[in-house]
Amino acid sequence: MSLPLAGLKVLDLTRALSGPFSTMILGDLGAEVIKVEPAPAGEMVRQWGPFDEDISVYYLSANRNKKGIGVDFRQPEGLALIRKMALASDIVVENFKVGTMEKMGLGYQALSAEKPELIMASISGFGSKGPASQWAGFDQIAQGYSGFMSLTGTPESGPMRVGTAIGDLTAGMWIVIGILSAVVARRNTGRGQHVETSLLAGLMSLLSVQGQRYLSVNEIPQPCGNVHPVIAPYGTFDTADGPLNLAPATQAMWVKLCKLLEMDHLVSDPRFLTNADRMQHRHALKLELESSLVRKTRMAWTSLMIEHGIPAGPINTLADVFADPQVAACKLVQSVHHPVVGELRQVGLPLSMTHVEDGTSVRTAPPVFGQHTKEVFRDYGFSPEDIERMLARKIVFQAEGDALLAEDHPTAQAGGKA
Repeated sequence: MSLPLAGLKVLDLTRALSGPFSTMILGDLGAEVIKVEPAPAGEMVRQWGPFDEDISVYYLSANRNKKGIGVDFRQPEGLALIRKMALASDIVVENFKVGTMEKMGLGYQALSAEKPELIMASISGFGSKGPASQWAGFDQIAQGYSGFMSLTGTPESGPMRVGTAIGDLTAGMWIVIGILSAVVARRNTGRGQHVETSLLAGLMSLLSVQGQRYLSVNEIPQPCGNVHPVIAPYGTFDTADGPLNLAPATQAMWVKLCKLLEMDHLVSDPRFLTNADRMQHRHALKLELESSLVRKTRMAWTSLMIEHGIPAGPINTLADVFADPQVAACKLVQSVHHPVVGELRQVGLPLSMTHVEDGTSVRTAPPVFGQHTKEVFRDYGFSPEDIERMLARKIVFQAEGDALLAEDHPTAQAGGKA
């Protein structure tokens, strides 16, 4: 079946995580993504561990479904090649420091003057305007600056970062939404546009009700750990074999919970009559509930809670998650052959679409440095002689050995091993 973005050509000039994550999404949806990496060793995350057969796991996480080429950005002829490729593309995505593209002669104004239908997408740390526009875009710095860290953690721990690079990933998703919006607009107007977002903007978009609390009633939310800021009981509770999340969000669910735990007396306890009462005596309530919850395992309680209409679920480790039958049923883990590491399992695109077969988003492995250089430049109209000349002068770089055989291997095996 045809993929929804088939026919779109994307020039990927990004590095680290926010940009590569965004272009991976475009590739998962069918766009042809050409990843340009600087010579002589490729983008910086190739040096970041941990490593699988000397291949960066960080790099593997965000670069599938792309063709990889190596170009020396420091040579004028290398920049001329990138410019030619940009003008032959539908979309250019970059996450350089603000102003870098202009210094290289690749800014939106310069390129769109020659190709008005071009769409350029830019991700920065803090936006292209304002006093922080020149700050480097590192996730934890943006998490702190945006207020996101102030909401995470406990009163005892103080501010805590989220366990993944949530600022990078959110900015990557937002830029995809902007790109797709620009593609739709171009069909109506014939003109492209420059789409921008930042780690700061993406994180602020996630502040949700906590941000609105401040804007509407001037309340500054404090970190409250694993408990809900306005509902009790709602949070994490210990069981016989580990923590369980419970979310009895209504009075009716609270009454059901007490009955299920054989603690009906709590319903009439003056400390717990209303949600406001339970919030005030939250610590005592947790101790009461856990005195019963420790009688069974978290999965035993989960089954009982769900059966009785009370939202609940275990707090899984990643080992639990990747062995879970629900994850397997949804084909969230897929496999592809990588020329160095062999079978590579990855978390697939988290979308299901009527006209796209589930479990087919992981089609080609993240490229080794320079894996598709010759192929890509042939597609852009360069003669074999021109390509060999550029390789000899080290303007472009081509992978060697087994990496060049990657195209001979089967693509994704739907579902993979979960």
